[in-house]
Order: sequence, then structure tokens, then C-alpha cells
Amino acid sequence: MKAIGLGILASFFFAFTFVLNRWINLQGGSYLWSASLRYLFMLPLLVLLVAAKRQVRPLVDEMKSHPGTWLLWSHLGFGLFYVPLCYASVYSPAWLVAGTWQITVIVGPLLSLLTNRHKHNTLQLGVDHNTITYKEIGLSLWIVFGVAVMTFSQAGHVSMVELLRGFIPVLIASFAYPLGNRKMMMACEGRLNAYQRTLGMTIASLPLWLVLALIQWVHTGPPSGAQVAQALIVAVSSGVIATVLFFSATDSARENPKHLASVEATQAGEVFFTVLGEKWLLPGTLLTLWDSIGLCFVVLGMVLHSLSNPSKKISSP
Repeated sequence: MKAIGLGILASFFFAFTFVLNRWINLQGGSYLWSASLRYLFMLPLLVLLVAAKRQVRPLVDEMKSHPGTWLLWSHLGFGLFYVPLCYASVYSPAWLVAGTWQITVIVGPLLSLLTNRHKHNTLQLGVDHNTITYKEIGLSLWIVFGVAVMTFSQAGHVSMVELLRGFIPVLIASFAYPLGNRKMMMACEGRLNAYQRTLGMTIASLPLWLVLALIQWVHTGPPSGAQVAQALIVAVSSGVIATVLFFSATDSARENPKHLASVEATQAGEVFFTVLGEKWLLPGTLLTLWDSIGLCFVVLGMVLHSLSNPSKKISSP
């Protein structure tokens, strides 16, 4: 239950990302600045946190031991997650991006089938507490159905090109974030805590953020004051607080695929918090009946997923 509580709290702080990214785009800001500034601001904040705990040296040693692994999965878990998410906010309202993002809930169990294998290439699903069930997959589909309802509802208001520009990037991000997170957990094998791993992934993905910032600087010049403020708030709330909370939750459940999938399901709480935030910051935001129905399916799927119990096993392919 503690891991579930941390996941829900993380979803509140993650919601700042969707609302503020949409707000700055409507103000004429750049999604590349939103993406790069968040992680550039995160870096000194995380360094201070980790240094205060005297935990920098173990992180440096860990990164030196396999730098290629850190570069690969950090660029995937942070870079291929956040750049597409910022891009999607140009074309879709915050609540729709947050709702579509919940497809990570079904991605979690699927990744368990791919990442929890023996050296003989079989799944570690033979023990009850390490079982991914058909019931959990079915409940995850409630969320996918809700996302589909919201997407088709929006199809009547925008062109297919705009719809896909908002949907496909979020779909890519929904795979990249949990995959990068899981792979780094496996590589670290419990030797680093959530603060250290978040800092390590931020450092390892730094080349991407510097290149994107340089590209945008050459293209449009320095960011506006509003964009800097937006990125700083997102960096603190989503980049540091929410990321560390979520990584702490997944760390505590990493040995149990069923519990890990349920922790990832708590991200559906972002939908509720994003709807409230967008209506407060952008008063003109309107949801149709079908939009609301889709959101209800997403939130209901999150609750049922978190409360589900194992039934039948999914066998090894």
C-alpha cells in the first residue's frame, strides 16, 4: 500500500507537466525549450539532493562501470519519453495527453513478460506472487478503451493529421519511459536509490538536452521569461519530486511484477489532477460527454487494476 500511495502522490506532481506544457505552447513557447530546460534545471537540484546525502561517489562508480548502458537507457527513458510528450502538447489539450499517457498501464505488464526472463529464456512467473494474470491485462484494457473513446471523440474536432500528431508521440513515450526505468533498475540491481538513479539518468541524457537547447537557441533565440518559469516549475514538481516518488515506488515493488504493474497503474491519477489543473489555468477548456466517459473508464481502470488479485497465469510464449 505504501508503494501505491507514493505512486498516487507522484501522479499529482506529474500532472504539472501536462498542464504547464499545454499552457506554454498556447502562449507561443517552444516544446524543445520545454523539454531541454526541464532537465537542465533538474541537474543542479538533483546534484544538491544527492550530495547532501553523501551519495555521489557510489553513483559515479556505477556509471563508470557501464557507461554505455546508462547512455542508452537514459536517452530512451528520459529523452524518448519527454521530447514526444512535449511535442504532443502542441496539438492536444493537457487532459487528452494525460489520458493517452495512461496506456503505460498495459505496457507495464507486457514489459514484465519481456524483462523478467531466466538465462534459459523462460519467464519467472511460476510463483504466485510473481504472476502476471489475464485479469490484470483485462483490467488494463479498461484504460485502453477509455483512451480510445477520448481519441475518437476528438476526431470530430481536429484533422486526422493533428490527431495523430498528438497521439503517436504519447504512444512512443508510454513505452520509452517504463522501459528505460525498468532497464536501469535491472542494471543497478538495487545498488542505487531513486535519487541517485534519477540524477544518473539526467546526467547520462545531458548530451541530448544540450543539443536541443542549442538548436532552439539558433532557431528562435533564448527562451522567454514565462518559458523559463514554466520549465523550472515542471523541473521541481515533475522532474524531481514526482520522478523520485515514482522511482521509489517502483523500486519497492521491483521484485514483484504484479505489484510493479499496479504501481505503474497509479499514474492514471494524473488524469484527474490534470483535468482540474487545466480547468483552473485554462478556463475555456471543455470536455464533451464522450470525453468524460473515456476519462471515467481510465480512472476506473486504474482503481480496479490496483485492487485486483491474481487469477490465471499467462504462460511463457
